[in-house]
Amino acid sequence: MVALRGKEIDAFLARPDAGRPIVLLYGPDAGLVRERADALIASAVDDPNDPFSLVRLDGDELSAEPSRLVDEAMTVPLFGGRRAIRVRAGSRSFASGIDTLAEMGVKDCRIVIEAGELRPESPLRKVCERAKTAVAIGCYPDTERDLAKLMDDELRIANLRIAQDARAALMSFLGGDRQASRNELRKLTLYAHGKGEITLEDVMAVVADASELKLDPIVDGAFAGRPDIVETEFAKAMIAGTYPGVIISAAQRQAAWLHKSALAIADGQPASAVLDGGFPRLHFSRKPAVETALRNFSVARLAAIIEQLATAALDTRKQSTLAAAIAQRTLMAIAANAKRRG
Repeated sequence: MVALRGKEIDAFLARPDAGRPIVLLYGPDAGLVRERADALIASAVDDPNDPFSLVRLDGDELSAEPSRLVDEAMTVPLFGGRRAIRVRAGSRSFASGIDTLAEMGVKDCRIVIEAGELRPESPLRKVCERAKTAVAIGCYPDTERDLAKLMDDELRIANLRIAQDARAALMSFLGGDRQASRNELRKLTLYAHGKGEITLEDVMAVVADASELKLDPIVDGAFAGRPDIVETEFAKAMIAGTYPGVIISAAQRQAAWLHKSALAIADGQPASAVLDGGFPRLHFSRKPAVETALRNFSVARLAAIIEQLATAALDTRKQSTLAAAIAQRTLMAIAANAKRRG
């Protein structure tokens, strides 16, 4: 069984084994699947833009004619050189083509297959894990350690440092999709070019606005006691491909902000001053929902919700296949809690 794990994956990607030219990349992190596929193709051919060097195939089309994959892989280039085939798997199986190809001793051609999440009994996954000339690599959402390494790598390339509070905030915005995380990091380093150190203000200005914009209705709906809004907006976010952990992170930040604001109001500060001041600055359109949330929850109950969200954040990382269900259940529970008030 050739299913790589952990450091084995890094070692294979750094120096792919010529004896295993068939590579299946699968999993819920579509960005990581694409990034690894790009790297494998780049190291397999001299020019990825040359149609004679790189052939792109659709998995659903291959299912009707699996032998086409074999024909393409065994084709000898007219002008010599290395070749690669990039296959995007769909809903139909072309595993029989992989099975045949795995027994034929492919030379000077790498076959990279990109797929979404595959169950262990999936024909495509089973054939690639069983074949001696293939490998299967799972691509799952980054752990905290992975994100820290990704961040450090991009900062080193840009010759930038980052303040501790900025680092903590940035970590909460990343995850779920490797390519999206890398894009956000590169956008931030470009924004901070020449500054030497990235500040919390930089992170909030560049990363937070983009990632929070579509999540506000979900989070505000939860704290305002509107499960109907949570259900509708959460469904939209899932259709759009939003990683559930990102929504939980947004709820964590909102819970912390509400807790801090509730403490200030309890100490005698006017609610209007609390809402108009502080950082990050609250957008005027959100004030009614936030005012409702502050009426709904006491300081003690907000502290309990912070703990509840921390548990949910950990669970979404540990159980990526259940992340959406965990996130939605947690937010619906907060909405139900809000209705009790006090």
